[in-house]
Amino acid sequence: MSELVVGDLAALQRRTVRVLSLGQVLGGIAFGSTVSLGALLAADLSGDDALSGLATASVTLGAAAFAIPLARFAARRGRRLSLTAGNLLALIGVSIVILAAATRLFPLLLVGIIMIGMGNAGNLQSRFAATDLASPQHRGRDLSVVVWSTTIGGVAGPLLLTPGEILGQAIGMPPLTGSYLFSLVAQSAALVLYLVALRPDPLLTALSMAGSPSRAAVLGASVDRPVVARYAIFAVSGSHAVMASVMAMTPIHLKHMAHSMDGGMPSSADVTLLVGVTIALHVAGMYGLSPVFGILSDRWGRIRVVLLGQGLLVGSLVTAIVAGQTPSGVMVALILLGLGWSAATVAGAALLTESSTVAMRPRRQGISDSLMSLTAAAGAAGAGWVLTTFDYAGLGVVALVFVIAIIALSPLGRIRPTA
Repeated sequence: MSELVVGDLAALQRRTVRVLSLGQVLGGIAFGSTVSLGALLAADLSGDDALSGLATASVTLGAAAFAIPLARFAARRGRRLSLTAGNLLALIGVSIVILAAATRLFPLLLVGIIMIGMGNAGNLQSRFAATDLASPQHRGRDLSVVVWSTTIGGVAGPLLLTPGEILGQAIGMPPLTGSYLFSLVAQSAALVLYLVALRPDPLLTALSMAGSPSRAAVLGASVDRPVVARYAIFAVSGSHAVMASVMAMTPIHLKHMAHSMDGGMPSSADVTLLVGVTIALHVAGMYGLSPVFGILSDRWGRIRVVLLGQGLLVGSLVTAIVAGQTPSGVMVALILLGLGWSAATVAGAALLTESSTVAMRPRRQGISDSLMSLTAAAGAAGAGWVLTTFDYAGLGVVALVFVIAIIALSPLGRIRPTA
């Protein structure tokens, strides 16, 4: 690995990005069902809509709990084994969720969703794996390509809700769990892919190169900027908290809206179709234009694209406040919410990577993912109370506070030339 020349490194990076991208397609299929069904299952098993936010909170708590241990494991054993471990945990979690629905045990449901969240920590780590060997000029692009790959599975996952229910009913699965069959298949395929194809390991290769100052410079890893890194972590986690809190309550808000529009007696298929289409559009916004934001972050600079993301989040929240009582208004708000998240996450992750040395990257990336998940968990859990107390518009007003803070502190994230 120490003998890699620039041409070999570029070829290895292209291969790594291809493998990670395919893995994200599979991971998106698996995780899309969890996002769409988690809140509905939680409300059904608990009998209380106010507890539905605990589903998203459990996913994010699982990711938060496992992010730092997974990053440490990656630093010792590489991305290949850490991503494989994440897929294995998610597989176990999906199985527990199905069992919880069959036995109607709400606490067991949360255990299964937490384990799925632990597996999702691996999916989050994939975007950083794309930067391990990336050149500074293309870091945002490479990261965003992997993020974009989630679009295929992430959009397909929610749209598989209705076919999944039909398939699940045909084989006697509990209600609202049929599409988890697709999750089981996709997670298994991703596990095999990472275990077999992610060789040589990108992070172990980068750590080996970091031993030489000239090779470390090729990776843009010669200067450490802790203040910039802290702002990048704050911007990413804050943007994620805004996205997760609003998204977590949207299925419940849409269910209430469907009851209101249909005289109180909508069919289960009508509700799942409305939720599935809306979440699919949201996921398309999250990932569909990520390569554009990645290229813009390489050309315009990371902070400008982080601020672009905050502008899109403002547009989303204002739409939710003004037009959130119509399905079309909710769809527009969720698309803008996804776009804002995408811009902030892609640019923020690239900023965090380039403000840290190779040796510091896994640790800071783990902290970033952990805080990202913790703030989202708190937001999703609190969002249930906000929704029932102040309605959907009130949720948008509360979320605006985080966006304003990210904008106000943005000067801390500007990288100034070294002397």
